[in-house]
Amino acid sequence: MTAHDELRLLPWTGPEGKPCYLSTDDRNGFMSRLADNIESIQLGSAAELLDQATETLAEEQAGPEELRLLAKELSGALRDILRVATSRGHLLEVHPHLF
Repeated sequence: MTAHDELRLLPWTGPEGKPCYLSTDDRNGFMSRLADNIESIQLGSAAELLDQATETLAEEQAGPEELRLLAKELSGALRDILRVATSRGHLLEVHPHLF
């Protein structure tokens, strides 16, 4: 069993937005691979959204609604990426040989 300080922060939240953690010694287990895949999807989505944001902000005719929607989507992506970075940073501290 994994020590309490080695829990992995998962890339999704539970009920009421609370963080979810994984306790396992198996980095190749189903839940670890699922978390890795979701993190990869979140990183890819954020990169695509960044491209979209760059294009939208370059348009002089972008209206308030379009900019508000963009800000909402960027906020969600930033929240996801921050969770990935926090999780990977913690894993790096605990297991420096993994990355």
